[in-house]
Amino acid sequence: MATRYFGTDGIRGRVGEAPITADFVLRLGWAAGRVFVEEFGEDAAVVIGKDTRISGYLFESALEAGFAAAGVDVLLLGPMPTPAVAHLTRSLHAVAGVVISASHNPFEDNGIKFFSGQGQKLDDRLQAAIEGKLEEPMTHVAPEQLGRASRVDDAVGRYVEYCKGTVTWGTRLDDLKIVVDCANGATYRIAPEVFRELGAEVVSIFDQPDGLNINRECGSTHPDNLARMVRAERADLGVAFDGDGDRVIMVDGQGNLVDGDQILFVLAEARHANGGLHGGVIGTVMSNFGLEEALRERGIPFERSPVGDRHVHEWLSQRGWVLGGESSGHILCLDRATTGCGIVSALQVIEALARTGKSLSAMTAGMVKCPQVMINVPAGGNDRVCLDGNEDIAQAVSRVESELAGRGRVILRPSGTEPVVRVTVEGPDAGEVKRLAEQLADSVERALKA
Repeated sequence: MATRYFGTDGIRGRVGEAPITADFVLRLGWAAGRVFVEEFGEDAAVVIGKDTRISGYLFESALEAGFAAAGVDVLLLGPMPTPAVAHLTRSLHAVAGVVISASHNPFEDNGIKFFSGQGQKLDDRLQAAIEGKLEEPMTHVAPEQLGRASRVDDAVGRYVEYCKGTVTWGTRLDDLKIVVDCANGATYRIAPEVFRELGAEVVSIFDQPDGLNINRECGSTHPDNLARMVRAERADLGVAFDGDGDRVIMVDGQGNLVDGDQILFVLAEARHANGGLHGGVIGTVMSNFGLEEALRERGIPFERSPVGDRHVHEWLSQRGWVLGGESSGHILCLDRATTGCGIVSALQVIEALARTGKSLSAMTAGMVKCPQVMINVPAGGNDRVCLDGNEDIAQAVSRVESELAGRGRVILRPSGTEPVVRVTVEGPDAGEVKRLAEQLADSVERALKA
């Protein structure tokens, strides 16, 4: 679907620059509200949650005003993980949920993404309808029909209980010491509480958001501090979330990084062993070849979708499978949650450790990662860059593929969330992969500037 505003993960950009401005978000709330009223009736209500960015207050108010002008009631959750908004949208019987977040991006960015009443990403048809409504003049319902706003005071407790309920009844974490990196983001209250209430000893870090420090040298995109803390605390493992809590990266007791591919492997092997896998695993074109090989050796089907949790979810649904995700740590356990949740995914891994008595390093030992290097090449501010038809880039890719001679993979992909082209090279030799990735990134950068 070609859209003007909606990208792969909602609408996202730098605060104060179109479309991430107060006036646009006001009109977006109104447009979405009118679409929801037309689709679901005049009793429509929506849920709004946000991460901890300072601009979240601004856009929460703008959305609230837009929905009210459209005659839609609003339930305000405050700072909550994205998957919590998805769950509470369904639990509270709202027609849609809205998240104000730019996920793993710095605080200067923000975005808006929508969930359906079933707690899944809003379908393309309704997104297109919202975009169409944005082209119409903004109107107001009659004063007596204006939407009302109220706060859900027990939202945190509701989601804590939900997360605990995703592990098998009776599972306890009493013998585990866990370091939890909250990225100064939306999980800062919920995640430590979940692990503590299940019995773990928790060391919570980066849990003091100030509106400006979300994702700053912390969280799933910067796990070095987590690794150091795990070693210093002699913890059993560490868990790092991104700013809105839909991604998780882990660290074993020795401080070694465990990424989304390895998390998928641990979950797939554990579920395969106890009969709970229900089919195969969906990765993406970016998933490490080592994951594919490890699953093949165990007789577990594996397929690659395009990048993006929306695509992973779609492929899982089409096949009736439940487990998939991305190397970035966005993991889908559809028998536990309707969308990717970092807390739920971490709990699934930790339950497998508790059940088997193995360490995280032992659980990941069965997967040998293939060396992979990804370099982000600036796209000159163009977030809709197209690589098709660029002869210079095609020739550069061909040269690298020829040198790899079938021993690896080359992936070029414009990011759906940032104005960059992700250049990835994968192969058996780490030094060769690094050299080829740097060469290709230089060629792509020159071609984009030409």
